[in-house]
Formats: sequence, structure tokens, C-alpha cells
Amino acid sequence: MAWLGAATALLTMLGTAPAGADSAWQKVGGDARSGVSGLAYEGRTGAGTDVLVVHDNKRTGQQRLSRITHREGADAVSPLIWAGAEPSDLEAIEAIPGMPGEYVALASRGIVYRLKVTGSTATVVDYAPLPAIGAGDDFESFALVARNGKLAALWADRGAGPDRPATLYAAPLTFADWGQPLFGAVTRRAYRAPYPVDGGTRHISDISVTGSGRVLVSSAADAGDDGPFDSAVSDAGRVSVSAAGQVRVTLAARPTVLGTFPGYKIEAVECLPGSAEAVLGTDDENLGGFIRTLSLCGA
Repeated sequence: MAWLGAATALLTMLGTAPAGADSAWQKVGGDARSGVSGLAYEGRTGAGTDVLVVHDNKRTGQQRLSRITHREGADAVSPLIWAGAEPSDLEAIEAIPGMPGEYVALASRGIVYRLKVTGSTATVVDYAPLPAIGAGDDFESFALVARNGKLAALWADRGAGPDRPATLYAAPLTFADWGQPLFGAVTRRAYRAPYPVDGGTRHISDISVTGSGRVLVSSAADAGDDGPFDSAVSDAGRVSVSAAGQVRVTLAARPTVLGTFPGYKIEAVECLPGSAEAVLGTDDENLGGFIRTLSLCGA
């Protein structure tokens, strides 16, 4: 009975977001074509936060990118024009540190697109494959880290259930004069989500890195286009970049679950610069997409 009581208490704790939540979920899309597959911080607009959101659409002419101005109780969604080679199944997007208006977006099969966003248009500067793609890799996450004047990228095969953990990749990143992303030596780490733990778990559905180098990941379970869904955000470890550009990732032996979110499939987590706040986004398939903010990114 003591064991049962402790287990019940643990499940109760895991079934909720952490204390001090900043907002409730707000709907930003009403169908499978308008969910949030990834998001990147763009800037502030008065009391709102502008983020760029990618959609995992695959057919020609479908929406690839939108801008959301997130405000308490009133989100505004504006589609952006995609100019250039049209991707299939975009899953992540990240602002390039030190390059205002420039971003890297990632498609599920491992193609990265360097973008320049001006007003309502996103122009493809160049694109390239990720290095060291493994057999069966399916990518949903991408993050950039700037330290000591150097830039590094983190991305992950999402994994699938107990037999396939996620593989977290990391490498130095530079850009050719003409804009092409160029990756250095790649390191790999296996990662298993502490929650959710069912057979369909995607161990890493997105990655964000705090100012102090903490690596936050979202994990998600998807039982089909109508759910049920489940997800969590966890503190997975740390990343550092040396003055020589070497990237070191140290994953926690026991990742800390920061919050769980039954009923939602989180595919985007973005720590806001200079803040403890994270913006979370979901792609709940036929149920659409939602975003919210939470205090997850403190030191």
C-alpha cells in the first residue's frame, strides 16, 4: 500500500505542468495542415512575442511557414511566402545567432534550408543535407549554439519506442560565402525519454539550449491522427563549445522531467533569449496546433 501511494503521488506530479505556468494553451491552427512542427523566436511586438512556425506539409503549394504573434488570450497567425526550393515535411526552425533575419529550417529526411526572412517573405539562400545520416533516421529537431565566437548545431533522429532511442547529433557549423551550411566533425549520443514511455514514443521531438548551455528536449507519443497524444519537456544534459570550435554534449544519466502534457503532442520548444520563458508548440494532427509559454529555461 505504501508503494501504491508513492506511485499515485508520482503520477499526479507527472500529470501536470510545473508550478508558475505563464499561460494556458492557445489554439493557433484548426487542422492537420496548420499544426506547429517547429518554431523560432523572431522578436517582440509590443506586449507580444513573434515566432516563426514551420508546418510539416508535403504537397506542392501548401503552407510551409507562418508568423505567430503570441499574446495572452489573442494569438495572431500570418502566413509567409516561401520563395525558393520547396521542402517536404519541415519539422524544425532556428534563428542563426548574430545574423538578424536569418534562419535554418530542417526537413524530416535531413535537408537543412538557410532562409532570409524579410517582411512576409522567406527566401531560400541555400540548402544542404545533414552529415552522418543514419539508417532510418527521421528528424524533428534542430538547435544552434553560439559560444566563444563559434557556432554549433544539435539535431536528433526522433527514435521510436523502447527499441529505438533517439540519436542526438552535434557538430560545428559554418556557412560558405554563397550561403551553404557546412558541418564539421559529428558526435552522437543515444537518448531515451523518461516520459512518455509507451511503444510509440518519439524520444526527441525538439531541442532548445538555454543561455547557460542546458539542453532541453521535448518528447511525444502519438497514437494516430486523432490522438490520444502525450508529451513532456525534460532537462537532458549540457552542451559546450570551446574556443577552438569543439562541441561537447554531456547527457544526464537520469534526465529531469520539467513538465508533462497529456493530451498534447509537443513538437516545438524554444527558450526565449535572456529569459526563463519557453514557448511550446504542438502538432496535434487533425486537432490542429496550440502554443503556450512556461518558465522552463532558468539556469
